[in-house]
Amino acid sequence: MFAVYADRLSSDDPLSALVVGERPDPEVPDGWTTVTVKAASLNHHDLWSLRGVGLREESLPMILGCDAAGLDEDGNEVVVHAVVSDPSWVGDETLDPKRSLLSERFQGTFADRVAVPRRNVVPKPASLSFEEAACLPTAWLTAYRMLFTQGQLKAGDTVLVQGAGGGVATALIILARAGGLRVLATSRDEAKRARALEIGAHEVFESGARLPVKVDAVMETVGRATWSHSVRSLRPGGAIVISGTTSGPKLDDAELTRIFFLQLRVIGSTMGTRAELASLVTMLDATGTRPLVDRTLPMTDAADGFAAMASGDLFGKVVFTR
Repeated sequence: MFAVYADRLSSDDPLSALVVGERPDPEVPDGWTTVTVKAASLNHHDLWSLRGVGLREESLPMILGCDAAGLDEDGNEVVVHAVVSDPSWVGDETLDPKRSLLSERFQGTFADRVAVPRRNVVPKPASLSFEEAACLPTAWLTAYRMLFTQGQLKAGDTVLVQGAGGGVATALIILARAGGLRVLATSRDEAKRARALEIGAHEVFESGARLPVKVDAVMETVGRATWSHSVRSLRPGGAIVISGTTSGPKLDDAELTRIFFLQLRVIGSTMGTRAELASLVTMLDATGTRPLVDRTLPMTDAADGFAAMASGDLFGKVVFTR
């Protein structure tokens, strides 16, 4: 079958490790099923995999991709949940120490078909296209959990989204606005600040700019470059929810004095559960809110999407179709 995969790893030139070609049909263990992929979306996880982060050489060749929407074995339209937990695990899958994502230990979604545990298949409503639904399992699910599960934000609260532009950040802005929050966003790029306003931010600011108000929570995916600003933007008792460190994890100043004196909360957040994915799908179906797609490419042109992500030339999600 057709697939986009890694046959080696390269930390210096990750795109050189990307292969577009043929791979064997998926093996289907007991309790698993196959999904015929109609659309799949690109994540930073896929680029990091080519660098060898989270993907080991002994697992190669590995089909890339965490996210997909398509047809199950009975022809039903479905969304694939990317977190694979241990079969014996009960409860929040993201807390399972043995969990993995598709394309780490198990073959990924950038292919004609993908094998997944039966419990990892969530019904797709007719109101969502395959391309829209394919955006949900990683970036949009991460944003949903950050805002409403870990952040416990409610209508009327004020939230700051750092680094508007990427898949998670744009999802945070759109979902926060749909959930009745007041949304502030930052970016170093003037064009991205303008786009953030278009998709739902109430106000936008240059990165590091002093805000007119203190916020209830900050959604942090940037790390070192924005950490101090995030801490200083919070009201007493506020929270930083962090799910990434795209500018690096090593802080110049962790702002510990401010954190304890103002009784701030620092909360980690990773992906989301199957139940949260189902809730996210229901929210989009009910509200008409839709993922922001930067570009749609045939899977045969996957290298172009990877190159755009590597250069940062994106505002929203890259979707591959079959």
